[in-house]
Amino acid sequence: MRVLRIFNNNVVLAATGEGGEVVVTGRGVGFQTKPGDVIDDAKIVKVFYPADGRDPDHLAEMLAFIPAEHIRLVIEAMGKAGLSAEQQGKITLVIALADHLSGAIRRAVEGTSISYPLKAEVQQLYGEEYQQAVRLVDILNQSISTAISPEEATAFTLHLVNASFTSGDLTYTYQMTGLIEQMIEIVAQGTDSSTLDEISIARFITHLRYLFVRIAQHRQLSGETSPVTTAIMEAYPEAVACARLLAELTELRLGEPLTEDEVSYLALHVARLHGNT
Repeated sequence: MRVLRIFNNNVVLAATGEGGEVVVTGRGVGFQTKPGDVIDDAKIVKVFYPADGRDPDHLAEMLAFIPAEHIRLVIEAMGKAGLSAEQQGKITLVIALADHLSGAIRRAVEGTSISYPLKAEVQQLYGEEYQQAVRLVDILNQSISTAISPEEATAFTLHLVNASFTSGDLTYTYQMTGLIEQMIEIVAQGTDSSTLDEISIARFITHLRYLFVRIAQHRQLSGETSPVTTAIMEAYPEAVACARLLAELTELRLGEPLTEDEVSYLALHVARLHGNT
């Protein structure tokens, strides 16, 4: 790889042999180099391949504003905490976590704190990511002199969830969190909430999360009405009515109508939650 642009001693934009552009981090990777120089492989800590049409130049610039030590700590902690290779390779997630770490360390040193009112909802809706976030905080605290608050795990969780979407900020994730809660409340109306088993709820939440990803990426399930869709619509009329209400709510909150295929799968989950399948 050859240097295209130097942002600081630890972050450079580089050209690959295949003609692509990547962001390279590493202590001293940009020190005493100039555009066109071959990058010393021994200095490379991480190579990021920008996706989703993101501008690698802009991403590298954002990364350059974060202390190199915090970037290194986050990259190492992500690996130790068991995050997937895909998660570790997302530069936007590294930027978000490292930037948040910088703020958390500053708050810890100053003795200030920040309240996360969504903590209970985050723990319930995003259990897997929350456990990853808790591990991240524990691992990071082993490497810094002033430990950050365990409460920061809530914010880390939201960043992990947000990495599923194309949006670079947490707005969509906050919106999604509130929408999931509202949809569960609607499904629970008219039925004994104690009969809603946790496994079905977990499956429903997982389905909604993938649905919201499809909506954000404009890739909803669609096509000619399939036999499965027809069968669901005919077998569970009450669940279909509830699903259509959920679809109207989703369109109102996210601004995009659901396809018939998406409505039918919502209906199937509603039927399961109501104990009809």
